Amino acid sequence: MAQPRGAEPGPTGAAEPHDHPVDPERVAHARARGLSADDAGRLAALLSLLADPVRSRILYALDEVEELCVGDLALALESTEDSVGYGLKILRTAGLVATRKQGRIVFYRLAPGFPEPLRHHCFRELVSMTRAADEDDR
Repeated sequence: MAQPRGAEPGPTGAAEPHDHPVDPERVAHARARGLSADDAGRLAALLSLLADPVRSRILYALDEVEELCVGDLALALESTEDSVGYGLKILRTAGLVATRKQGRIVFYRLAPGFPEPLRHHCFRELVSMTRAADEDDR
């Protein structure tokens, strides 16, 4: 049974209302240090870019080898040049990848300043966590 807002189960299990804030210092800290609605929107948009498997694999591959052209990246990912090219277009528009042209070949790499913690945690730690969760489900 859902508890009314601002209510906690009491000794009898029934909801007992209480005043908010329960912890005014933590509320003030969370309010002062939390994300603004605008920043939360930007973060959600960025994270949605990583939600696509092809784009995630592109970023992971570029982190591993520094740079690749579309065709080589498609071979490495065992994907089509069309899907890799489209993923790169979206990632480039978002400022996550940069290009370098050598003659007619365009090479793609992670954008300068691509955050190392994001590379480490999203590309490695989170993948490891999901693998462990998959193994626990078996």
